[in-house]
Amino acid sequence: MPVKIGVLALQGDVREHLAALTAAGVEAMPVRRPDELAAVDGLVLPGGESTTIAKLARTFDLIEPLRARIKDGLPVYGSCAGLILLADRIVDGTSDQETFGGLDVTVRRNAFGRQVDSFEEDVTIDGLSGGPVHAVFIRAPWVESVGPAATALAAVTTGPAAGKVVAVRQRQLLATSFHPELMGDGRVHAYFCDMVRNAVT
Repeated sequence: MPVKIGVLALQGDVREHLAALTAAGVEAMPVRRPDELAAVDGLVLPGGESTTIAKLARTFDLIEPLRARIKDGLPVYGSCAGLILLADRIVDGTSDQETFGGLDVTVRRNAFGRQVDSFEEDVTIDGLSGGPVHAVFIRAPWVESVGPAATALAAVTTGPAAGKVVAVRQRQLLATSFHPELMGDGRVHAYFCDMVRNAVT
């Protein structure tokens, strides 16, 4: 029986994540309500606008259920805005910025600059076979610091941001600054799907 992985479908690139999860061989479904959240074995937090997603999650009564499931061990993968939403600490956030938390990192919002500063780079991710991932950074955050509970998996190697961490894992939580769902490389999603399968067996 395939595992069921949800994509938080309040705002952002939901469709691309659903397609990537389906291609990885799991049952993928959008999540907009607490009962849908309760039905999934894992969850993806998509790219988009982190403050908007958090406000909509509160409107849809999802903030506390999300925090509770993350605390209880739900496997979650966050890309770009999803990384911000998983972070315990944020730099350059808005005064009313909320996160779901769980990931022992400090994240800087829009660290790589504005939309016009978007770029692509090949990134090597620890534990991911098949060579570097071609990563797309769009108004992306980076991980300013990694706490003792989390592990850095990848960093940018060129340009002014060289050395900045762009992928992290903490037990059942995985996050990247970039958007693997936009490049047709399914390895990050497959890696997360294996995390979910391992968690439910």
